Amino acid sequence: MSAEILIVEDNPTNAKLASVLLASAGYSIRRAVDAEEAAEAIAAKVPDLILMDIGLPGKDGYEFTRELRSRPETGSVPIVAVTSFAMKGDRVKAIEAGCSAYLTKPIDRRALLEKVAALLPAGREKP
Repeated sequence: MSAEILIVEDNPTNAKLASVLLASAGYSIRRAVDAEEAAEAIAAKVPDLILMDIGLPGKDGYEFTRELRSRPETGSVPIVAVTSFAMKGDRVKAIEAGCSAYLTKPIDRRALLEKVAALLPAGREKP
């Protein structure tokens, strides 16, 4: 069974790019446009990894990550922060919020695939 990744991204172009890239690498993909929709998707089925845009409408990625870390069912799910607003200190802020890794946009294909594979539980890397 392939690992399932939840992409939380409000920009349709960025969401599609990440979806196509990860699906072509053999991962199962679900998408959400904001924290509320992501919370519903997680309630239905906890993913193996979450790709989290930081600049979400409403509840931002930092706040949502802290919320997910406080829940038993999502406390250990790897979360990769992704942002196009790469400011000094953002990486530290993401890690302090509970993110497992941090990537900047535009997404580097190789870096994303390597990071995802490294963070997934053993045996869940690909189909």
